[in-house]
Amino acid sequence: MKAIEITRYGPPDVLHVVDRPAPVPGVGELLIRVAASGVNRPDVLQRTGNYPVPAGASDIPGLEVAGVVEGGDAQAMALAGFQIGDRVCALVAGGGYAQFCVAPVAQCLPIPQGLTEVQAASLPETFFTVWSNVFDRAGLQKGETLLVQGGASGIGVTAIQIAKALGATVLVTAGSDEKCAACLALGADHAINYNSSDFVAEVQRITAGAGVNVVLDMVAGDYVARELQCLAEDGRLVIIAVRGGVKAEINAGLVMRKRLTVSGSTLRVRSVVFKGAIAQALKQHVWPLFESARIKPVVHSVFAADGGLNSPSGAAQAHALMESGQHVGKIVLTW
Repeated sequence: MKAIEITRYGPPDVLHVVDRPAPVPGVGELLIRVAASGVNRPDVLQRTGNYPVPAGASDIPGLEVAGVVEGGDAQAMALAGFQIGDRVCALVAGGGYAQFCVAPVAQCLPIPQGLTEVQAASLPETFFTVWSNVFDRAGLQKGETLLVQGGASGIGVTAIQIAKALGATVLVTAGSDEKCAACLALGADHAINYNSSDFVAEVQRITAGAGVNVVLDMVAGDYVARELQCLAEDGRLVIIAVRGGVKAEINAGLVMRKRLTVSGSTLRVRSVVFKGAIAQALKQHVWPLFESARIKPVVHSVFAADGGLNSPSGAAQAHALMESGQHVGKIVLTW
């Protein structure tokens, strides 16, 4: 098979197309003929040497794929209701940038009716992450208010749509008026341009001083102290990335007085059982929202993965776009 390899740590052009043996599915796994692979910021971190590959995972980057079931553990497939030839998307711990990929059956989901493989490849990483953190960990409820930092990102457009569909009020921050407009078009109730406004003051103004119930944070660093000021009593802050730095100074007195909860998580290293439980929750609560058109995939750009053996690939263009921050939604590679 052809696959995208990180030839060395460095800029996007270190991503090359190479020949690799196709993976062999093990117990509890499917073999997927990949039609499309999602591109995510953790892939960029892996390429630059800042996101170590978990033990046992493929060194090939890529955390989500969509395609057709080619084979696998027959018993596990039968128990999960999958057959050879079924269209599926899957969350994987690595190996997604390739023509074939193995995935735990528990982390595979049927492609929602009416979606293409390109659209489906944009779903698993962000939908698993948002559900696990916003709904499982932070416990966002119908009628509560969510603040999403980076509303135009893949995570952001996912959080906006699920939270709105399930009855929450959604505030977002974004880096330009154009991105704010895109977030509003997806259903966000309020969008704050963090380059022209103080998001803390804006949150207080919009909520009449009450604050928000949940903050989904992909920045950390000095944002943490400011986000605590945005929270209502019994509010919950969930940190899922540290683009602004790993250290933060907080007002512990504020945390105590308002009974705040500060939490965080990463998904890649969690167990198959843990991820499988998220998959089942998505299948029950979120996948029907696609079929009723209450939510939709948001794909900004699609690149052909195969640029030729031992030459820079479409993945290099995809990573350059990811790092530019000029996209709204997801970036996808096709095979």
